[in-house]
Amino acid sequence: MAKVEIQERKKRKSCSFCADHVEFIDYKDAAKLKRYLTEAGKIIPRRVTGNCAMHQRMITKAIKRAREAAIIDYVFD
Repeated sequence: MAKVEIQERKKRKSCSFCADHVEFIDYKDAAKLKRYLTEAGKIIPRRVTGNCAMHQRMITKAIKRAREAAIIDYVFD
């Protein structure tokens, strides 16, 4: 019974990119992309960030492009 009450209270996170009507995520915007990285340099999953699947894929591609272009480090110290 307690488990049902906890599930009812959880609020679904909304995608911040959908709210702002973003159609493209630029890989050169390092400050925005670093919000979606852990301190170890890993990409934060969408269940934590609350992004939709489409924008999470765009973020992943942008982060990987930025890493390849040496805009973002692969590993942070």
